[in-house]
Amino acid sequence: MLYNFVELPNQTIISHSEILDRNGKEQVRVYIEKPIYGGFATAVCYLPDYEWTESSGFTEDEMDYLKDFVESEAHMIFEFAATGGFENASNF
Repeated sequence: MLYNFVELPNQTIISHSEILDRNGKEQVRVYIEKPIYGGFATAVCYLPDYEWTESSGFTEDEMDYLKDFVESEAHMIFEFAATGGFENASNF
């Protein structure tokens, strides 16, 4: 399951999974997509290792921005992943 985290002004949507057991380690899959002509630009990152496993359609500058953004918000993404997404976390 993916939970919406944020939509950036350029229509890039950043979503995340719940906490996953990946190779015996707790990780969160961050999925990024942006509509482009003919489809979507996509990227996937696993936290907390910042392991980027996929990237297609984003420019180098866009990827630099996304990497910085995900790194700056990783603590929140991980917390929301543990509580069922932003909507559930904000019900405290």
